[in-house]
Amino acid sequence: MKKSILIIDDDIELCRLLKKCMETEGYNADVAHTGIEGLNLINTQDYQLIILDIMMPEMDGISTLTHIRETKNTPVLMLTAKDNEMDKVLGLKLGADDYITKPFSLSELTARVQSLIRRYVVLGAEPKKPHCMVFGSLVIDPSYMRVTYNKKDISLTGKEYDLLYFLASNPGQIFTKKQIYQNVWQDEYAYDDNNIMVHIRRLRKKIEPDPENPIYILTAWGMGYKFNGDVGNE
Repeated sequence: MKKSILIIDDDIELCRLLKKCMETEGYNADVAHTGIEGLNLINTQDYQLIILDIMMPEMDGISTLTHIRETKNTPVLMLTAKDNEMDKVLGLKLGADDYITKPFSLSELTARVQSLIRRYVVLGAEPKKPHCMVFGSLVIDPSYMRVTYNKKDISLTGKEYDLLYFLASNPGQIFTKKQIYQNVWQDEYAYDDNNIMVHIRRLRKKIEPDPENPIYILTAWGMGYKFNGDVGNE
């Protein structure tokens, strides 16, 4: 049976292009040009993926996403404007599974669509609610992509959260930069050490009591990084 995709975007020409692209890849594709129209379709049909634009009149993508997550666990791929970091972060915190920045290539879009649908089908449409991870004063709540330290919210970008969640999900395990890049960025490693180091440094500034002497994200010299899961459990 063909997988079904719903495209919600007020750009008629873009929707026509995306629909043709998805159908060429073997998917059924429906189109809605408003958030309300999209929600009506979601309530009457089952989809394996929703492609959702943020910038729409009347009901924007963030509001639409909020309504979707009230009843559905369907993967949502957000279409975001260039350099609009706050929309990306807010979308991820509200339950978006991934985002792609306009303008984008159809090959990149297709790869992300295939990845999200594959994970959705393999893991099941209704995965169990993940438990909070507690490491001393640091709490990571995957259900809401929320991180707190001493009960105060820590504002993280989507990639910073992905990086922290990946490391914290495997406490004590040393990961090379290549492994981190492939798992967090989900792309082939291009020896982009600086990108990883910058994100590690920013993350430490936000979650470490003393970023110069980290207790959570530790450097394994000559190998990579690991998350110290023993903090607060000594």
